[in-house]
Amino acid sequence: MKKIAFFLFLLLNSSIYSQQIINHTIDSYELDQKRDVRIYLPDSYEEDTERQYPVTVVFDAEYLFDVYVGNSILFAQKDKAPEQIIIGINQNYNDMRYKDCAFDKNTSYPTGNSESFYRFIRSEVLAYLEENYRVSPFRTIVGNTLTANFTNYFFIEDSPGFNAFININPNYAPDMSSLLVSNAQNVSKNSYYYYLNGGDYISEKRAKGIADTHAQLDGINNEKFNYKYDDLSGATSISSIGQAIPRAMAFIFDIYSSISKEEFNNKIKDLSPPDAIAYLENKYVDIEYLFGTNLGMRERDIYALESIIIDKENGDYLRDFGEMIARLYPESHLGDYYIGLSFEMKEKYKRALEAYKEGYMKITGDIDAAEKFYSNVERVARKI
Repeated sequence: MKKIAFFLFLLLNSSIYSQQIINHTIDSYELDQKRDVRIYLPDSYEEDTERQYPVTVVFDAEYLFDVYVGNSILFAQKDKAPEQIIIGINQNYNDMRYKDCAFDKNTSYPTGNSESFYRFIRSEVLAYLEENYRVSPFRTIVGNTLTANFTNYFFIEDSPGFNAFININPNYAPDMSSLLVSNAQNVSKNSYYYYLNGGDYISEKRAKGIADTHAQLDGINNEKFNYKYDDLSGATSISSIGQAIPRAMAFIFDIYSSISKEEFNNKIKDLSPPDAIAYLENKYVDIEYLFGTNLGMRERDIYALESIIIDKENGDYLRDFGEMIARLYPESHLGDYYIGLSFEMKEKYKRALEAYKEGYMKITGDIDAAEKFYSNVERVARKI
């Protein structure tokens, strides 16, 4: 009941961000008709004119758009995902979506009409966004049941048109699993994220297609293909939407989030100091490239690596650690702190004092932090 209530809350409170929604009509050459779309722009879009934003295309916009936008706002506010530009494709619930996303049962590929819809998304919707908005290279596509199956045609092409695919309760075409597996095994240029869910509320025939696909995708060993499956048994076809979207978002944008305990234990804990430094630097380089967001560097991520840098190899890489922070996060005093600590541990007190003083000068507006940091200056000055 609580999950359904949350789902309804997101739908009923769309007016909270209605001023950020643009209703637009695309006069489509591919479809030979006009199609209505809804575009959500984050609050910061007009304020930060240099920033780029990842794009998400949402099918079945009549009911999926508000749910996805509501979750995207929450995740961005909690620093768990970047702000996104989201475009919803209106499909009039039933009639239009079947024409848009139908597949041939013999070939598993789109029919003539849905081929046109595929080209509409690929060459007109994405082109419109690129021409009119500041978009980053990262793209996500979202669908439910029939439209979920349709998202996969953008993955099985030679050069996938999206980076992340959210398949909610998909109604897979007969041969879709084998088509997916073939591409998932071979993608190598970029990293791709594939989310799939099922549950006991789904018909037996459709559940079998999901189970077969999950069994095959789960066995793929390709570091460029990132896969997550959720069994949402106990939910309903409606409430599963409200559960699947935030779960998928957490999975897809995991790289954006600060370092979790799981990430540290699985990917960082056993690294050498230089490899740990490279990991952190690459994380923030990837965030800026993929999502168009220059975060600087989160202090909690810096502290997460501190024990590795100090405790392993006699702290020999403290200076490298500090210089990396200073390069990526020049306004922070932490880079100077680790550089100073490296000199202090090697008993080069004059150089340590210079670094500590440099860091102290960067602390503004926080008297307590400044006083605590100044203790480093006093300690080294006594040693000199």
